[in-house]
Amino acid sequence: MLLQRVFAVFLGGLMMVMPMMVNAAQSESIVLGMGCFWGAEKRMSEIPGVLDVESGYAGGDAAKAGYYDVLGLEKEIQSGRAQQRNHAEVIKVTFDPQKVALKTVLIKFWESHDPTQGDRQGNDRGTNYRSVIYFNDAAQKAVALETRDAYQQALTKAGRGTITTEIAPLRNYNSAEDYHQNYLKKNPNGYCGLGGTGVAYPGEAAKAVAPPLDAAKLHFDRQLIVFEAEDCPFCKKFHAEVLDGWKAATPIVATFNPNPPKDWTLEKALFATPTIVLFEKGKEVSRYTGYNGEKERFWKWLGFQLLTPEQQKIAFEQGTERPFTGSHLDEKRPGMFVDPISGAPLFRSDTKFNSGTGWPSFFNPVEGSIVLVEDNAHGMKRVEVRSASSGIHLGHVFDDGPPPSGKRYCINGNVLKFLPDKP
Repeated sequence: MLLQRVFAVFLGGLMMVMPMMVNAAQSESIVLGMGCFWGAEKRMSEIPGVLDVESGYAGGDAAKAGYYDVLGLEKEIQSGRAQQRNHAEVIKVTFDPQKVALKTVLIKFWESHDPTQGDRQGNDRGTNYRSVIYFNDAAQKAVALETRDAYQQALTKAGRGTITTEIAPLRNYNSAEDYHQNYLKKNPNGYCGLGGTGVAYPGEAAKAVAPPLDAAKLHFDRQLIVFEAEDCPFCKKFHAEVLDGWKAATPIVATFNPNPPKDWTLEKALFATPTIVLFEKGKEVSRYTGYNGEKERFWKWLGFQLLTPEQQKIAFEQGTERPFTGSHLDEKRPGMFVDPISGAPLFRSDTKFNSGTGWPSFFNPVEGSIVLVEDNAHGMKRVEVRSASSGIHLGHVFDDGPPPSGKRYCINGNVLKFLPDKP
């Protein structure tokens, strides 16, 4: 009886272990490097059939290495004081070959970064950011070479360069530190990994890639372009909070293609989405990378590109123009005064009155257009008026205005833009 019970316990334990053993036997892994492993980890984990993605270091001479070991050695290499082969930042992709083929995994790999950049990826430069495929056996090597050659044909047809990806046997793999694992899930800092070159892998598995924007349909003098990705939640957030309600005078357009329009130039490679780039005369003059709900920070960035130094001092440093020197003091035409950056309505001209103070004055704002903030600067207790859309400083409000509100919104004219009513 005792023997039967022992056997039953043993059999039950064996049955619990067997599924784990079967799953392990059914899984396969390959190590890939696409630059910084944070974005790479996120991109590859989105593939159906991928069981796990782990950040790590591999391909270097050292048997063991961590993050600061890799960074330290790279500094030595770049200064010419070291000859060792450094590790690349990599991800180990574990997948179920019954659900997803290695070829599909590698197609995602090729399309998710630029494999022609040598020892860099986007803004990250160094041998530790090289593009790599570290295989475990001859079968994996064959698929790696096959997909590389196919993707090279597509890149060449698109006028891109030669693939520099290192394809070699896996050696000296080290798991990265815990704080690097699932980094973008634990630290959503407002951007997603960019989708690579925008060149699709040829054949049935290729994902349709949006064509580059047509420069003829854009504003050559000044144009904003939002480079985004279809599966980027931060891009959707930017749409919902900024782009969908766009009223600014500066034209803006979004694209899923990471390349600029033909004959337009980027200052440097894009590395994350969303990236909002301001072009003037077809050349990048500034960019805003990443968005996670920081509307005021975005509008401040744009404001520093569009406003004069005098306007910037008022808008971002709570400055005040001298009385009777600002714009729109005598403006009486029917129309709307709007935020000079966001274009959002602030005050109707029919709420404007002559206060004799030397600043444009209004007795009512457009509903929801302003935010009031207590201001105790300069030894005075006042109420500051800010734009609800961009957060810029507009002026102050006082309780000595005319009916019906009894308020006097004393506003700096230089941070107002007037739009007359259309006939």
